[in-house]
Amino acid sequence: MTIDSSSPSPPIRVVLAEDQVLIRDSLKVLIDATPGLATVGEAGTGAEAVLLARRRRPDVVLMDVRMPDMDGIEATRRICADPDSAGVRVLILTTFDLDEYVYASLRAGASGFLLKSATAAELLAAIHIVASGEALLAPTVTRRLIAEFLQRPHPAPLVRDLNDITQREREVLTLIGKGMSNSEIAEHLHLTVGTVKTHIGRLLAKLHARDRAQLVIAAYEGGLVTVPDGPHRCRPR
Repeated sequence: MTIDSSSPSPPIRVVLAEDQVLIRDSLKVLIDATPGLATVGEAGTGAEAVLLARRRRPDVVLMDVRMPDMDGIEATRRICADPDSAGVRVLILTTFDLDEYVYASLRAGASGFLLKSATAAELLAAIHIVASGEALLAPTVTRRLIAEFLQRPHPAPLVRDLNDITQREREVLTLIGKGMSNSEIAEHLHLTVGTVKTHIGRLLAKLHARDRAQLVIAAYEGGLVTVPDGPHRCRPR
């Protein structure tokens, strides 16, 4: 008789940063009722979110944008820049579908951006995606990044020197900027998905980027991708 000594994986630990108590309570009930997820803290202000991220070191912070004391974007910036909360992923959750929020939150270090109009299943899936180290970067978010980037004639570079990346890594980064998935990049470049993941890992290390979201921004700020080259053209406003 064989005894399975394997233990279940620990749950994904989530901090809720939301100033509206009713919404926060609803999120807590949803997350705590989902196997594999658990809330480990609640914050009603941006400053509280930063403190909780440092003390509890959750896997994911669900972060509202508009909060008292400190908005979610500034809170995200502080969490991602603080060595004491290194490894904490931030998922922006907001009712405001505005270009400035998308761009600013991802530049601040957020790993994803989700509207509160999303379904419960979409929210739970987003938490898993972000906790796994991936970025929640839907094509609609990519379009907004492009639009916002074009409105900023001289953006401060987030990552900057692309001289140290190889030609193949440059090709992969360009396709990431165009919004392609790993499988699409692999097919386009005639590589295996595993090889693509290896190139992405090297890009993250060389460009000091937290995740795929920042690689998209790096591709645009490095001039590798322009709107006419990308799959999603943005109408002028």
